[in-house]
Amino acid sequence: MQLAPQHRIYICFFLFAVSMGALLARMPDLQMALGVDRSELGLTLIGAAIGALTSLTFASPIIARLGARTTAFITVLGTSALLATVPWMASAPLVFLILIGEGLLAGALEINLNVEIDRIEAQLGRGVMNRAHGFWSLGFFLTALVASAIRQAGISMELHLAMTFTLVAVVGTWAISGMQNAPERTLQEKSRAPLIALPTWGLLPLCVIGVAAFLVEGAGIDWSAIYMRDVFASEPFVGGLGLTLFTFFMAGARLFVDPQVDRFGARVVATVLLILAAAGVCAVWAAPYPYIALFGFALMGVGCSAVYPLAVSAAAQRIDRPAHVNVAALGQMSFVVFFLAPPLLGFIAEHAGIRTAYLVCLPLIVYALFSIRSLAGRREPDGYPVAVTQDEADAPQQGI
Repeated sequence: MQLAPQHRIYICFFLFAVSMGALLARMPDLQMALGVDRSELGLTLIGAAIGALTSLTFASPIIARLGARTTAFITVLGTSALLATVPWMASAPLVFLILIGEGLLAGALEINLNVEIDRIEAQLGRGVMNRAHGFWSLGFFLTALVASAIRQAGISMELHLAMTFTLVAVVGTWAISGMQNAPERTLQEKSRAPLIALPTWGLLPLCVIGVAAFLVEGAGIDWSAIYMRDVFASEPFVGGLGLTLFTFFMAGARLFVDPQVDRFGARVVATVLLILAAAGVCAVWAAPYPYIALFGFALMGVGCSAVYPLAVSAAAQRIDRPAHVNVAALGQMSFVVFFLAPPLLGFIAEHAGIRTAYLVCLPLIVYALFSIRSLAGRREPDGYPVAVTQDEADAPQQGI
């Protein structure tokens, strides 16, 4: 069976989400197996964040040397293999070390797949970046549903993650083996790549856009169920609908927004999405009834859906440094917020109330709106987006 190049990347995103989702769905079982409390479990899971941020900082030259296909083999199959070993670890420190290794591979995977899908976009002359990220969201959503049934059936965590790795190994090997490295964008690759990927002043507006999206995503994924329980004393099913609606609408928007980006341009689409995200945050903050809050979570899911992928595309298209360096630097800033958002929002919720915690997202959303000019415009007839000039990208203060 022949697969188009973008379809192979879709499968890689999907399989990565399946591997992560399988472990996250078994967090209660992992906590019991390790004999730790919630705070100790949280400290253990930070290993993945440490690994990912380290990889995003230093892995770019290695990825450029290995190429997309080899890197995909190592990272897609490697992350799944390491996660499958977690249930067999006898102590939290061992799990911490395993997750550092998994994070190192996950950071490299993030850089590799995003750069490759951007190059495929250039070949196709149409957008597919958001759809690729949509398959990540879809994989996460479907895995959560399947994992609930698996847990209900009493299947052990060890067997569950072993079956997941087997699926990833078989499908991943089939999909990645036929992958061909897409040609580099011609304007970028003459500049010398630094050994360490750090944000530049020109990249900061895109970092703001990515950070805003990740903060909204963290608020929706990590705190929606607790919000529904604490504010409305909702039953578990109703409380879980907040997360279900958020992830469902986020995945749906990512899968179908690319034609709108091609038609109207990234700036227009990102502006609309950020306004929807702000409206959703306000609805959650002020909701007098549960259904208003659920509507707000759905808006938040749509609003943050394609914003980060659009920022990734713009970072990959900048001509000041090779694409993998700018994508890695953008990922650093965004993932720091993704990992810090849960404790930050929890601290605010503890001292000012969980409704107020959601308002923290608004200033960043507004700032992101004033950074929209750093995104690409509409595509030209030859399929390439209207480039952002270096002066324009470096001057986000001029407004939308």
